[in-house]
Amino acid sequence: MPEKSKNFEVSMERLETIVRQLEQGNAPLEEALKLFQEGTALVQSCTKLLDSAEQEIVKLTKTADGTPAETEYVRDE
Repeated sequence: MPEKSKNFEVSMERLETIVRQLEQGNAPLEEALKLFQEGTALVQSCTKLLDSAEQEIVKLTKTADGTPAETEYVRDE
């Protein structure tokens, strides 16, 4: 499994754990704040990884006049 994919999966699992803990509502305020901050950082990290993956999927091609045009990746099924 590529490192980016592994990091994404691990981050998502941790984020799900944090959400469950916060939803239970039994964490002291200071701990809840730390969990929220960690969760926010994980969301930002996952967003960057998803954006990077999207950029890898989109490929640049040239139009008839030679200017670059984005073409979305089409998966063969």
